Amino acid sequence: QVQLVESGGGLVQAGGSLRLSCVASGRTFNTYPMGWFRQAPGKEREFVAAISRSGDNTYYGDSVQGRFTISRDNAKNTVYLQMVSLKPEDTAVYYCAAKWAHNTYYYVGANEYDYWGQGTQVTVSS
Repeated sequence: QVQLVESGGGLVQAGGSLRLSCVASGRTFNTYPMGWFRQAPGKEREFVAAISRSGDNTYYGDSVQGRFTISRDNAKNTVYLQMVSLKPEDTAVYYCAAKWAHNTYYYVGANEYDYWGQGTQVTVSS
């Protein structure tokens, strides 16, 4: 069992930056591939970024490629999402997720993840 707590969301102007953090409970954080997803009102949950257990492998959704960076610090049980050049269409609740897996992969499907945080709101004004 792992609990995830996101932080770092807020209101930012278009073109601005934010860094989201997700802290995980437990001592086996480096067992979990991690991901970030987002959900805007009236829309389905969307994949944003994923990272393997070691952090060596990452993958991004097309809409954020080149603007967002996922990273992790296993010593701090934390995964980050650095977001730059934010656009109004990035407005959503952002969720981090963890999957129990002993491999070097990352995962892009929401239904592949086992644990979810409560989400943090990101609002980008035009």
